[in-house]
Amino acid sequence: MSAEKPTGRFRRMLDRLSSSQEDLESEELREDAQASGCTRISDCGDRQIVKVTGTLRTVTLRPRAGVPALEAELFDGTAPLDVVWLGRRSIAGIEPGRKLIASGRISMSHGRRVLFNPKYELRPLGQE
Repeated sequence: MSAEKPTGRFRRMLDRLSSSQEDLESEELREDAQASGCTRISDCGDRQIVKVTGTLRTVTLRPRAGVPALEAELFDGTAPLDVVWLGRRSIAGIEPGRKLIASGRISMSHGRRVLFNPKYELRPLGQE
């Protein structure tokens, strides 16, 4: 049984060495989502109430129907999710690279998952 452990560690080390940085980050995000008890974004369906976590990849100001809207792309290693705060031009702490937990009702728009005006928690900077 002890002979299996080094093989497992060696195999994991080889996998890490042969994986791209993006693959490693995605794997870390998937593990973080599972550890926090959140739903994986790829498992979220239309009109489902969810709690998800991930890292903000992009944050942009894009008007919707003449109303300012702060849009961010949240990624958890499985799929992207567009998070939209209507009527907001900026939110302190919402910036690319920041980790957060968001909850609300998922909707589908043009084939992408969208979460409008979610409840959210910014993850402490020390955990990133």
